[in-house]
Amino acid sequence: MRYVKLGSTGLDVSPVCVGCMSFGIPGRGNHEWTLDEDASRPLIKAALDAGVNFFDTANVYSDGTSEEIVGRALADMADRDEIVLATKVNGRMRPGPNGSGLSRKAIMTEIDHSLRRLGTDYVDLYQIHRYDPDVPLEETLEALHDVVRAGKARYIGASSMWAWQFARALYLSDANGWTRFSTMQNHYNLLYREEEREMLPLCEAEGVGVIPWSPLARGRLTRPWDSESARSRTDNFGKTLYKDSDAEIVARVEEVAQARGIPMAQVGLAWMLGKPAVSAPIVGATKLQHLQDAIAAVDVTLSDDEVERLEQPYVPHAVAGFLTS
Repeated sequence: MRYVKLGSTGLDVSPVCVGCMSFGIPGRGNHEWTLDEDASRPLIKAALDAGVNFFDTANVYSDGTSEEIVGRALADMADRDEIVLATKVNGRMRPGPNGSGLSRKAIMTEIDHSLRRLGTDYVDLYQIHRYDPDVPLEETLEALHDVVRAGKARYIGASSMWAWQFARALYLSDANGWTRFSTMQNHYNLLYREEEREMLPLCEAEGVGVIPWSPLARGRLTRPWDSESARSRTDNFGKTLYKDSDAEIVARVEEVAQARGIPMAQVGLAWMLGKPAVSAPIVGATKLQHLQDAIAAVDVTLSDDEVERLEQPYVPHAVAGFLTS
């Protein structure tokens, strides 16, 4: 495994990040298709054995059980000092006031709950899961800065939002001497490239590492358009992200994959890994093959002609992915 710097930081990460939304007690939270602890651990071990050191979860995933499963597995299988562990805050964790969001109270409460579930004293990357329009941005940024100052997080990151919101956050952090966002976790893949208009150029200019979620379009780029999986049948949010015109891109991914004799997933990820702004796509896995394809994609380099063929059918999409992932 080769490693890359996370944006302009000095942090070395594998160019593939394991997305841990796949791990959690099924039925806890919003997903029925997640893997319980016994099923999750072999995948986590396989990632570690391959040299992957970057794992991303969230407090809201499977009602906190993702953090618990990942924390126990990493404690048993890895040296904590070698692991880059990321989690997120914003989603609703309990009913009533202050049970979600990015207020100082919520952030200070949820970082401690996440650390308890993960079984660690700190996370390497603490991210706001989405922008919170109901809380002053200054309050959120200063609270995140204090989390870093307290030693509970090494770096902070953001997720899907408008580019102007992210630019304002970077400006306020710089103006006030607060820790600035080191990463942007956004919705980006061959079927959804709206981030290329403003967010990716902004991240490149500011040295922010991009770690896209859903780099394989929730599995759409891994199989023919009309195929289904257990996840796609129950993933109501995923059904809102893509449209029938995307089928032509999927067909071209299949053509390139067949010509090269590799799985479609490797083509979709190789395309993303070729983008200069991208540090490490976040890949969810429910099968060992998913991990193997992601790791193999690191060594696949697409030709200019292949990239042009994959990108040519793209049509603009309505902005999607800001509400949840």
